[in-house]
Amino acid sequence: MPDASPIGIFIAGLLTLGIFSFLYKDNPVYKVCEAIFIGVSAAYWAVEYFYSALYRKFWLGVFPPAGSGVEADLLLWGGAILGALMLCRMIPKINWLSRWPLAFIVGATAGLYMMLFFVSNAMKQIESTMQPLIQDSLLETLGSFTIAIGTITGLIYFFFSKEHKGIFGGAAKVGIWVLMVTFGASFGYTVMSRMSLLIGRMDFLFNSWATNFGQMF
Repeated sequence: MPDASPIGIFIAGLLTLGIFSFLYKDNPVYKVCEAIFIGVSAAYWAVEYFYSALYRKFWLGVFPPAGSGVEADLLLWGGAILGALMLCRMIPKINWLSRWPLAFIVGATAGLYMMLFFVSNAMKQIESTMQPLIQDSLLETLGSFTIAIGTITGLIYFFFSKEHKGIFGGAAKVGIWVLMVTFGASFGYTVMSRMSLLIGRMDFLFNSWATNFGQMF
């Protein structure tokens, strides 16, 4: 991948500083940089979807090149028709037609993700939890007991048919601490991922942009 031009690095640094100016307060410079970012992103994905969906999948799928040995997939016309109906939303008199492809997309996406999340967030979690308590090493055995205790106490906390008193209430309190640690770890992971983005931008400003700025001026 070719290196960015000095002018491109210089503009990228100015836009980065413009976005960071929001840390002081909302200002016109930030709004301009935000609009540029949104516009460039929208244009990039529009071109990307045009070539990946319309050209590579639909056009080459319906009209494959001669001699390629690939048969035309006529089912792609169904997706093309639904996509064309989505554009009817811009025409007031027939904008109701856009509800049909939208309903199809929402229903198909919901069904697909329901199965994916059922496997990843339910079945895989159950499979990882239902492991033998006694493992090969002491550390793995302690980990298995921790997972088992955390799972059981966490479920006890959400069991509201019995009052949380006595041993049952103590287990529910342990479940609360388990949930707090879980949510804290998830939040910490999110913060660290955002920090990695910030570190990347700061590294760009203090290394690539500063070096390029010194060479240009």
